[in-house]
Amino acid sequence: MNLPNPHKQHPRVSKRAWISETAVIIGNVSVGDDVFVGPNAVLRADEPGSSITVQSGCNIQDNVVVHSLSHSEVLVGKNTSLAHSCIVHGPCRIGEGCFIGFGAVVFDCNIGKDTLVLHRSVVRGIDIFSGRMVPDGTVITRQACADALEHITKEMTEFKRSVVRANIELVEGYMKLREES
Repeated sequence: MNLPNPHKQHPRVSKRAWISETAVIIGNVSVGDDVFVGPNAVLRADEPGSSITVQSGCNIQDNVVVHSLSHSEVLVGKNTSLAHSCIVHGPCRIGEGCFIGFGAVVFDCNIGKDTLVLHRSVVRGIDIFSGRMVPDGTVITRQACADALEHITKEMTEFKRSVVRANIELVEGYMKLREES
């Protein structure tokens, strides 16, 4: 369901994206090509001056919440996965090729490209360099902790790429179903 916000801004969704019928997209939101938005996901840019941009090849999985505060932006870079039930709250910039895990919360932060924030982690008020990995259940609210994160492994790099591939295949499959109906 695509809805305007109180400022009469409407979502802009690529015709090459697949949005679940139970997802809700409100306001100043831009969704690129080959994006998958799963059941019960909410992308909401309804406060004054807020915006959300989801670039091409991303997947926003079931029950994800993306919200932008007044006068802030959420940017989700190309080929990024927002896994089941995570929360992304603006201001927030997530680089290209990232993975935000199940139930993770990211708020008021910049996450460099090719970074993993694994399941049930919290990242707030810091910058994470590209190519890093936040372990499961970690809370990072101090820059020194973010600076000490280990580099992503080859196995985890392949894992996050496989998630993107699987979800692009879902977009293609659901688009074919739509054309056949």
